[in-house]
Amino acid sequence: MIEVKDIVKSFEGNTVLNHVSATFREGEVNMIIGQSGSGKTVLMKSMIGLHDVDSGQILYDGRDLAEMKSKDIRMLHREVGMLFQGSALFDSMTVMENVFFPMEMFSKKSRAEMRERAEFCLRRVEIPERVWNLMPSEISGGQQKRVAIARAIVLEPKYLFCDEPNSGLDPKTSLVIDALIQDITREYNICTIVNSHDMNSIMEIGDNIVFLKSGKKEWQGSRHDLFTCENEALNEFVFASELFKRVKTANADKIQ
Repeated sequence: MIEVKDIVKSFEGNTVLNHVSATFREGEVNMIIGQSGSGKTVLMKSMIGLHDVDSGQILYDGRDLAEMKSKDIRMLHREVGMLFQGSALFDSMTVMENVFFPMEMFSKKSRAEMRERAEFCLRRVEIPERVWNLMPSEISGGQQKRVAIARAIVLEPKYLFCDEPNSGLDPKTSLVIDALIQDITREYNICTIVNSHDMNSIMEIGDNIVFLKSGKKEWQGSRHDLFTCENEALNEFVFASELFKRVKTANADKIQ
């Protein structure tokens, strides 16, 4: 579990996160949503430690990130997987070498053990063996995202951060990636945090959703709660299109 307690973050006098508190649980897909400029990316980067917050606490299973020493932070990094927007695979490395990379950096496994783990992760995300020795530029965008997920879980993380995981993908492939993230989260009891503005993802896999507006937490609940929520700002964001308005009405009627 990751707890964010009353954090404040400013840049050059501009408050981007204004006393934000939220809880992100293991075994669930926790989503951070909001319009551009709402603070969701800064929140995720602060949770990872890329930004030092002005005040407040970020707790990893009770461990305060701000109070960690360098060796503790290095140990924490071994527990964290990261799925970057656009996959961020190394162009000069093969698919297999990309998955190997985190283990070479942080693992004490033998070469044979690393190979076994990498093969397991690639098979888990359904990347066929014929692709393993190809370069990222030689595979599809959906396959690149799967490889990036394999790389993110290869160290068996307790916490998985996903920044816009469906960016650049077609709707069908996006659904597949969503399902994969959800399955891995539940299968390995990972605390997964997803930064997203994809309404389909929010509806499909949002176990725990934090909605930010102008740097403040406006609402928190599950995807099921969305259909009965009366928060005006949230409804304007999630159900902005006529299609999603009809979806909300249909589901609200079913619940009643």
